Amino acid sequence: NQQIHNLQLQIDYFQRRERERKMEKNMKFPVVDLSKLNGEERDQTMALINEACENWGFFEIVNHGLPHDLMDKIEKMTKDHYKTCQEQKFNDMLKSKGLDNLETEVEDVDWESTFYVRHLPQSNLNDISDVSDEYRTAMKDFGKRLENLAEDLLDLLCENLGLEKGYLKKVFHGTKGPTFGTKVSNYPPCPKPEMIKGLRAHTDAGGIILLFQDDKVSGLQLLKDGDWIDVPPLNHSIVINLGDQLEVITNGKYKSVLHRVVTQQEGNRMSVASFYNPGSDAEISPATSLVEKDSEYPSFVFDDYMKLYAGVKFQPKEPRFAAMKNASAVTELNPTAAVETFQKWI
Repeated sequence: NQQIHNLQLQIDYFQRRERERKMEKNMKFPVVDLSKLNGEERDQTMALINEACENWGFFEIVNHGLPHDLMDKIEKMTKDHYKTCQEQKFNDMLKSKGLDNLETEVEDVDWESTFYVRHLPQSNLNDISDVSDEYRTAMKDFGKRLENLAEDLLDLLCENLGLEKGYLKKVFHGTKGPTFGTKVSNYPPCPKPEMIKGLRAHTDAGGIILLFQDDKVSGLQLLKDGDWIDVPPLNHSIVINLGDQLEVITNGKYKSVLHRVVTQQEGNRMSVASFYNPGSDAEISPATSLVEKDSEYPSFVFDDYMKLYAGVKFQPKEPRFAAMKNASAVTELNPTAAVETFQKWI
């Protein structure tokens, strides 16, 4: 049966090439050393950031100035908090929703345990009852440092885009200042990863996102050229991704990108994602200098976009943009998905 043998050889070859092609993409994932901005390699580093924003919507930064001992403390306390305060709640949730014995694929629930911290415009840290004072203090320090880092990164984006320094921060400010909050997540081991996602595919609604993720347990993936690419877990790195608002303001020069979290059979993945977003009354529109003729992107108030996003988070972003451009079309989007949204803490 030579024909069958030859066919199997061809299948094996194409499967191997496909694996190699994905590995090549994974190896090219942009990692930016921010310390090089202060030396002779500044131009190359800025070009790498620009290329990442244009073609990936994601990049990973190292030597970002966040103290490693603070990051280690946040990681330890986040994992300890899950064990002592959230693990049982998560297991109870699985039982209540019939997810403790997965038999068929689940597409309307995420395999994650979360809580939310609001930093701006007003902190809610003191209102979170089951967080220790030590954890609260560390999270406040971490949040302030991330806020400053987010604003520095926005200025780097301005420089690459030819916008005046502070332009993005000013747009995000509105009349009340930006919104800044942290989603603290754990993705526990899942016995049947093929049946459920840790977090379903979506783009982020807001501005710039700074993620401190587990450096041992992977799971975050982004969609690039039709392939799901792993975001590599690196020790003491921060993963940056761009939200829908930056796609609108840059008139599509930079893109928000679909991403998801896949579940793993072993290991509990930690994710501390901080969202630096426009204020609720911020007026969002494409920057005039980046528009040659008419823009296909809408102009809107950020809070109106969030009200729409809350119901259609896991649907494509393009109909959201179209709906904001033609407000009367909002009801046609059928906002049915029940999702955790920023409305909790903005």
